[in-house]
Amino acid sequence: MGDSQPRFSLIPKIINGGIAGIIGVSCVFPLDLVKTRLQNQKIGPNGERMYTSILDCMRKTYKAEGYFGMYRGSGVNILLITPEKAIKLAANDFFRHHLQTPEGKLPMIRQMAAGGLAGFCQIIITTPMELLKIQMQDAGRVAAAALAEGKQIPKITATTLTLNLVKTHGLLGLYKGVGATMARDVTFSVVYFPLFATLNNLGPKRSDGSGEAVFWCSFISGCAAGCTAALVVNPIDVVKTRLQAITKAEGDRAYSGVVDAFVKIMKYEGPSAFFRGGGCRCMVIAPLFGIAQMVYYLGVAEFLLGMGHRKH
Repeated sequence: MGDSQPRFSLIPKIINGGIAGIIGVSCVFPLDLVKTRLQNQKIGPNGERMYTSILDCMRKTYKAEGYFGMYRGSGVNILLITPEKAIKLAANDFFRHHLQTPEGKLPMIRQMAAGGLAGFCQIIITTPMELLKIQMQDAGRVAAAALAEGKQIPKITATTLTLNLVKTHGLLGLYKGVGATMARDVTFSVVYFPLFATLNNLGPKRSDGSGEAVFWCSFISGCAAGCTAALVVNPIDVVKTRLQAITKAEGDRAYSGVVDAFVKIMKYEGPSAFFRGGGCRCMVIAPLFGIAQMVYYLGVAEFLLGMGHRKH
């Protein structure tokens, strides 16, 4: 147990998770904003839509809101991504360690259980982070739709939104859509972590005797596993995004829960709606997790804290 103790040091995990999250979010946030708007937009009876593609959404957003409009809601994400990534990555390490067989093996079903438990642990941070981020990201689409109807929507900030939610619904107001968030994050982690571990183990190892994969292998494995898991959970992500959209544009439907959202989306928009923003989500998740895994295994925190190189 003593040899594996550094593996569960909390402070390095928080630092590595934070660095990974901040770098990743900064790189991919504009694409994440586009994903939210594509998932939330309503398709008209004749197929008319505000955004026709990823590039069209980026062009219209940049034209209407400028460069910083592409980063609307990023403050909330950057603030909360540190504990979110730390919980997700550290919890997976923790559960993988404790679910090993007496022979030190980790069968695939136990790898999936470890990933699922890690996904469950992170929802305490992910749900309010996503809820606030989605309102900020979708504000431009809602404002543009209101303007087309001759109305004006006041600008919102993450602080006022948080205070209003807590004032109106209490702390539970920040957990709107928690069921869909849990379904998405648990399913994502069940797919992602075992797939990442399998791909990462296939690659070349470092020459320092640590037995760890080289950095580029961790990056590619994170990208591939993230892209696959993102596609698998995209239908749940569409439902979650719809449920968490508090301020709606004219004509946007209201949903009473996960099942109601699934039924209404299927009835009025067809199965293709569940994969709306899927390509964009893959473009967001793949590099985000590739960067996160690479930084996590890089051991920046250990170097800064003078703890030396970790052994896994």
